[in-house]
Amino acid sequence: MDETVLEMLDRNADHAETFDTRFEGLEHEQHPDAVTVCCSDSRVLQDHLWGNDEPGHLFTCGNIGNRVVQRTGAGPRVSGDVLYPLAHTNTDVAVVVGHTGCGAVTATYDKLTDGSAEPPGIEHCLDLLAPGLESGVDRLPAGLSREDAVNHLVEYNVDRQVEFLLDSDDVPESVQVVGAVYDFQDAYDGKRGEVHVINVDGETDPDALRAAHPEIDSRVQRRWTY
Repeated sequence: MDETVLEMLDRNADHAETFDTRFEGLEHEQHPDAVTVCCSDSRVLQDHLWGNDEPGHLFTCGNIGNRVVQRTGAGPRVSGDVLYPLAHTNTDVAVVVGHTGCGAVTATYDKLTDGSAEPPGIEHCLDLLAPGLESGVDRLPAGLSREDAVNHLVEYNVDRQVEFLLDSDDVPESVQVVGAVYDFQDAYDGKRGEVHVINVDGETDPDALRAAHPEIDSRVQRRWTY
């Protein structure tokens, strides 16, 4: 057995010892307070970034590019893993979390600018991101480095995912949709590991967000307005 798996099992034993009594009342149902849609990147510790160690509190979804879109026979629809808690567990908050240096956004940027290709499974995921990001690539400020272009598009992608949720008839109107970026590259003003709010229910203007939500004033930051 690979040493990594053995280490994972050892850590799970510690987890089970700590969490043994934390599932009481949750064995047969769940009513999470929020669904979070994060990028499945090894540097983005989805529950840990919120300080969450409470079973039943967050419904966490992960995929490359923090997408909320999937293809169906009826066309693009909100992904079932994101929609499930909104439709069935009385969850009324959805948080889309992009991150600096996102590999999926980088690959989609390369696909749109120089036609680079990935294996079919990855290409399928990029094809779900590309329609939203294409207009963002066209609107990028001149003179950006590749790294800065990607981080601008990270914000643009979060906005498009938020927009898709807000426009969907499947998502109840009572759901608050928040877009954010997790920064571990020092791209924003703040500490590495901070979450910066860039979008609340479709509002992206930082001044408007601070005025509407003064309690999160220090967490509102954008690198790109358009």
